[in-house]
Amino acid sequence: MIQVQSFTFNPFAENTFVLYDDESLEAAIIDPGCYEPEEQEQLQAFIEQKGLTPTLLLNTHCHIDHVLGNWFVKKTWKLPLQIHRLDEQVLRAVPTYAPMYGFSRYQPTEADAYLEEGQELKLGAHALSILFVPGHAPGHVVFWQQEQKFCIGGDCLFNGSIGRTDLPGGDHDTLIKNIREKLFTLPDDTTVYCGHGPATSIGHEKKHNPFF
Repeated sequence: MIQVQSFTFNPFAENTFVLYDDESLEAAIIDPGCYEPEEQEQLQAFIEQKGLTPTLLLNTHCHIDHVLGNWFVKKTWKLPLQIHRLDEQVLRAVPTYAPMYGFSRYQPTEADAYLEEGQELKLGAHALSILFVPGHAPGHVVFWQQEQKFCIGGDCLFNGSIGRTDLPGGDHDTLIKNIREKLFTLPDDTTVYCGHGPATSIGHEKKHNPFF
């Protein structure tokens, strides 16, 4: 079974996720937002305490709050960074504005591999499927675990809200369309682990989200 552990890092209160297979102890680190040394230490201490072996470094998308810890994770566990190709320019833009947000020590990273819709990533005996859900960011993806009915949703869909679409590469109509076609077609009892705030479910958002 895949276990899901979340951490809330940086001033944007971004949710970083560690997914790990409780048999092989292989782990995926998704959207590492750890910037301050104590945040990096918290992430590393959890992984060491559990005896995990990180095998995947993934970004749902590459806005600054979701990539602040990429360099630390790459350096510490020697992992290639995987993103969707359409978010590469978003990633490369981060150093130009990081100091304006107070992140003067941000260390840039390059993507090492590209995620594609329909691709499956192995985590022990389990798989994460890639869903392409642009609108908040041009290369936004969601990681869907079919057997356990959960997804790591990034900033597409929140508990009672959706991701903002006023940033470069964002588009409101595109996001609404993709949530309807890619996420709302998942089972209602699918848990959505959001990039900010509490988790929710597909059924709850279909019924109560004011944007729908």
